[in-house]
Amino acid sequence: MTQGDWSAVWVTLKLASLVTLILLLLAIPLAWWLVHNRSRHSVWIRALLMLPMVLPPTVMGFYLLLLMGPQGPLGRLMTALGLGTLPFTFAGIVVAGVLHSLPFVIQPLQDTFAAIGRRPLEVAATLRASPLDTFCSVVLPLSRRGILTAAVLGFCHAVGEFGVVLMIGGNIPGETRVLSIQIYNHVEALEYMDAHRLAAGMLVFSFIALLLLYALGYGRGQQERHA
Repeated sequence: MTQGDWSAVWVTLKLASLVTLILLLLAIPLAWWLVHNRSRHSVWIRALLMLPMVLPPTVMGFYLLLLMGPQGPLGRLMTALGLGTLPFTFAGIVVAGVLHSLPFVIQPLQDTFAAIGRRPLEVAATLRASPLDTFCSVVLPLSRRGILTAAVLGFCHAVGEFGVVLMIGGNIPGETRVLSIQIYNHVEALEYMDAHRLAAGMLVFSFIALLLLYALGYGRGQQERHA
């Protein structure tokens, strides 16, 4: 592997780790709220949060570029605050990765929280536990497998980012060039053996991740409901 390959591996791992951490901090309370919110208006929020799951990555990347660019509302605000703009920076691809991977983390968390049911919450309430104490002491321990599943899905999805990262971050070595883009560069330069090494590594990684997900019981709940 070349020095550029190792640099792409490092950027990818750093991106996926940071995106996964941010996703869990955001998705856990969001998923809990979605499970227990019965407002008819919540359907709009659900659709908005799930939109990246069906939207082409390049389309999402294009609109994020307009939003965060120098002429976009977020870009102008950040420039006025002296923070600079996000496109073509590592921070920019982190933001894009979080938004693009959010539904892949929220969905398994929703299934996990919904499976807990009302009974454990009612028992905790009879013991005068506060909502926060109930969530930390009852809900989170009962959701360990689901949270780990969501983390693995979020990490893997972030590792495989291409369209959104390319639109927002470009192809800057050591800054925004991730593994998927490095593979594309090798193929474009007809360096098929170099591309094969990286692609084979991602193939093995993806297979191991799937084994871990199924070992954690991912998809078992859906199979039981349809049995």
